[in-house]
Amino acid sequence: MNDTLTTLLAAGVPLAIVVALATVLVRRRGNRPSDGVDGDAPGSVLAPPRPGEPAVDETTAVDVPVAAPAPAAEPAAGAAPPAEAEVLEAEVLEPEAPPLEVPAPVPGRLARLRGRLARSGSPLGARLLQVLSRDHLTEDDWDELEETLLLADVGAGPSAELIDALRTRVRVEGVKDPAHVRAMLREQLLALVDPALDRELHTARTPDGAPAVVLVVGVNGTGKTTTVGKLARVLVAEGRTVVLGAADTFRAAAADQLQTWGSRVGVRTVRSDRDGADPAAVAFDAVRQGRADGVDVVLVDTAGRLQNKAGLMDELGKITRVVTREAPLSEVLLVLDATTGQNGLNQARVFGEVAGVTGIVLTKLDGTAKGGIVVAVQRELGVPVKLVGLGEGPDDLAPFDPEAFVDGLLDAE
Repeated sequence: MNDTLTTLLAAGVPLAIVVALATVLVRRRGNRPSDGVDGDAPGSVLAPPRPGEPAVDETTAVDVPVAAPAPAAEPAAGAAPPAEAEVLEAEVLEPEAPPLEVPAPVPGRLARLRGRLARSGSPLGARLLQVLSRDHLTEDDWDELEETLLLADVGAGPSAELIDALRTRVRVEGVKDPAHVRAMLREQLLALVDPALDRELHTARTPDGAPAVVLVVGVNGTGKTTTVGKLARVLVAEGRTVVLGAADTFRAAAADQLQTWGSRVGVRTVRSDRDGADPAAVAFDAVRQGRADGVDVVLVDTAGRLQNKAGLMDELGKITRVVTREAPLSEVLLVLDATTGQNGLNQARVFGEVAGVTGIVLTKLDGTAKGGIVVAVQRELGVPVKLVGLGEGPDDLAPFDPEAFVDGLLDAE
């Protein structure tokens, strides 16, 4: 076979053809049985043709068949698609939005106020009842009563008023019957809390159809953003439509936090696309968007600020001036931590001068012995406590009920 190939090359047959012939010869040599013919390998194309076979021309080019690619196998029924298909499909699928939450009804929250206060362990009511139930009240007993009131942050003025009223009634009525003692103390405490104050949250639209605008202010750490989110749930539970304004542009993730609260109940949040933006501009955009959407209430969250920082307080005044160009303020709510005591009074005083506070929101009221701050802050500002935070749950913000508050203090053990 080698001589034949050499001859073909010498005759000028292209090398590609010679290689193809050699391939065919090797294949046929391996597939055909030996016929005993000397010379070239048995079964080669140069061997004498068998009867009935045509002779092969050595110089004829042989086309080597090229195997066609095998068709792709069809996936078996029920088999998982290829990984590539999974990736492509995942890219086009839209994530399912979580179902909207349904806030708890507001009336049920009022019923929980008394129970939460009763379980708080506040010694105010218990100490007062204990002292007043003694057979004979000495001057030391009256001093103990006044000290108890002061420790509960009732304040010096209201404490003196309460002691004077109790002294008079004890001399006239006596304090033998425990039920009588409790009723007398309840009446005097309720008078201090002042149930006649207007505690309604004013969230009605203006006559020209603009939404009610509620500005929420306070110092760092009192829970303003959380309070705004919970207040949105209160309004949604009452059937109101709401827009949130994330005007706290300085605290990292404040806008994200507020947007999360709103998305849970289907409330839109207006926010800036960058940190450090002008909070007055964000508040203005929120009010304008609320007017365009025809909502009932716009809640504006502001950055926490120290009451002794003049620059920050001036900025709060700027927010107020800018927002009122679009719609008047219906409420300015000051958020106070009930555990801060007299420091909260200092905060309330300055915010009242700058922002024109119309109502107080007391957070962390449960689990505290500082319930007297309700009386003190109302006396200091001349504005009522309108909302109280009862715990960490999303629906633990409730309208303040003076009678439930006093009963909760007296029932505490």
